[in-house]
Amino acid sequence: MRMPAAALALSGMLCMQGALAEQFNVLLFTKTAGWHHDSIHAGVTAVQELGKLHDFGVFWTADAERVFNDKELAKYQAVVFLLTTGDVLTEAQQAAFERYIKAGGGYVGVHSASDTEYKWPWYTKMVGRMFHVHPAVQTAVLKVEDRNFPGMERFAPRSLATEEWYEFGPAQSDRLTYLLSVDESTYKPQTKWPDREGKGMGSFHPVSWYQPYDGGRAFYTALGHLPATYGDPVFRHHLYGGIYWATTGRGFKAE
Repeated sequence: MRMPAAALALSGMLCMQGALAEQFNVLLFTKTAGWHHDSIHAGVTAVQELGKLHDFGVFWTADAERVFNDKELAKYQAVVFLLTTGDVLTEAQQAAFERYIKAGGGYVGVHSASDTEYKWPWYTKMVGRMFHVHPAVQTAVLKVEDRNFPGMERFAPRSLATEEWYEFGPAQSDRLTYLLSVDESTYKPQTKWPDREGKGMGSFHPVSWYQPYDGGRAFYTALGHLPATYGDPVFRHHLYGGIYWATTGRGFKAE
């Protein structure tokens, strides 16, 4: 029995849509209620280009009201807080995001995502450590703590990196697995602000980590202050690794 031409055409369109379907979708969120990083647009471009390279969808917005509700969040497998600062979500939006993570969603925090929502304990525990202070931008030695995670295989065991090295407060979760740290003996961590002082974190100064969290997954990297960092292929791959894990839950063995 021959299939009618219209049915054949519809079948072909459906097959084409299936072939062109992206492997997952990501919400890229950049709202700031404090410091606005010059690198936001470079970061957005980097994530959009990663989406093209790795075939995933990216929807970018700074409008929390538009997307932080159950219906909209359900469209995405992970939410990237890219260079966010301050209190960016209302209580209703926070509740929707908590439901999203508990349903298995993913979170990716980049740089000042740890300088966001200090008064929301659920969020601070998800990030893992919150920003305290930073010295001037400096070159230092970046160290790999764990290569067996997506996006970590391209880092040298020790490498030079130029960054605004965040000093963090105490761990908010005991489930963090650390991926990168910075060697404080290779730069000057001391700094003094009008309302706080930085002395460094000592022999172990983490820079990136991940954890399973409240039914979902959370990845954080403190790298990404400078606009040019988003053009670094090693950093981009590190960022994609976090997105890949947060969306899919799939691990990676480098060795």
